[in-house]
Amino acid sequence: MNQHPPHRAPAPPPGALWLWSVLLGLLAWGTSALRHALLQSNAYDLGLFDQWAWLIGSGHVPISSMEDVHVLADHGAWLFYAAGAAYALLPSVQSLLASQALALGLTAVPIWMLASQAALSRQRCWLACGLWWLQPVVFNASLFDMHPETWVMPAFALALWAERAERPRLWLALLLLMLGARDGLVLITAGMALDLGWRRRWRWSASAAALSGLWLLLLSRWLYPLLRDGEGPKAAGRMFSHLGGAPGTVLQSIDWSGGGLYLLLLALPCLWLWRRRSLPTLLIAVPLLLTNLLSASPSYRTLIHHYSLPLAVVAVVAAIDGLKERKAEATHPFPWTLTWAVVCWLALAKPWFFTGPYLERLNVLQDARSAIAQVQADDAVLTTSYLVPHLSHRQQIAFPKKSFSDALQGDQWTTLVLHPDDPGWGSSRRIQQQLLDIAASQNWNCRAWPSGLTLCRRP
Repeated sequence: MNQHPPHRAPAPPPGALWLWSVLLGLLAWGTSALRHALLQSNAYDLGLFDQWAWLIGSGHVPISSMEDVHVLADHGAWLFYAAGAAYALLPSVQSLLASQALALGLTAVPIWMLASQAALSRQRCWLACGLWWLQPVVFNASLFDMHPETWVMPAFALALWAERAERPRLWLALLLLMLGARDGLVLITAGMALDLGWRRRWRWSASAAALSGLWLLLLSRWLYPLLRDGEGPKAAGRMFSHLGGAPGTVLQSIDWSGGGLYLLLLALPCLWLWRRRSLPTLLIAVPLLLTNLLSASPSYRTLIHHYSLPLAVVAVVAAIDGLKERKAEATHPFPWTLTWAVVCWLALAKPWFFTGPYLERLNVLQDARSAIAQVQADDAVLTTSYLVPHLSHRQQIAFPKKSFSDALQGDQWTTLVLHPDDPGWGSSRRIQQQLLDIAASQNWNCRAWPSGLTLCRRP
């Protein structure tokens, strides 16, 4: 009972799969680069990660001037030092966008390996890859700024293959790589322990559980307190502070309707392929699903952000398990299943943002380019959130949040690039206009463009 059933060694992924994976990755990079060029990227999180990568590549201590947080104290993402090494050679925000898009596109390769391992036909292997590429959250995550966990989605899928192929060393190495991208992926490794325990693979389950527990202890008891002056992880407090009190209060605080819709939208593309054989694989999603459902922030329960990206891998692998159970059926699921996935993608992915919401700053583009060109490399810049990723290769950059209280005291800031008519995420017209008024009263050198964008430099 403790032995895993044997699986056929997978055939090498065909060259056409690599080609399609790269082409679709390049297409996704093109869309994210276009979004960035249209001033729709933001300080959180593209500007944040771009500054960290630049600081590492330039030999500075990687502490964000926006959050005053060390890169390792954010999510324990030691893997991000690889991006810093790349920035030492080619410091460009496009490196982050391209690596994210290509990683998501290439996740189809281990998906193919899993389908081949399950002895599916070649056509159904292509179906599994198509289901991955057509996951709405995959496209949306590649579009929505940048997050290091996107890099390890191929590692996640390959770890599932390695476990089924009885490759323990490779499996453990891939789990460690996943945890190095984001602390939240410990929920996935814990979910893998649940799946393995359900299938009575006790040693594998214990290994995944031990690794998850030790990583949490390492971060919460040592790394985070060391880098945060004794404080533990902040994210947990922000996400679950509303859950204090009696169990009845906790149940009342849950967004039941929003959570139910979120679960339905997550499941829709692959739901019809899941079978009883899929249930153990779906257990992997349970810890992350519960976290997203209980979070105070509704952004954890959408397909727009990256928080649900690992669940897309689980959904597709569960579909592969379901297809294996259906291999003796006479009816062929390929055309209808793929058609349904396309319908779900068109309804839930966000390419149509390029026909409306992403065009809202067209009138500011030329003025923004002119203003950015006047900012010097050593300036300490206070700007709007959507201009931060265009100016984040410096030690001091931030955007004036609604709670911003520093009224240009001292010499922390040397340059303002603000737009009160369009203050961007997290700011307000009032605070930006107040800063410009203070700069004018202190005889800063200011220039305003027709769009209302204003640049002021300390004399």
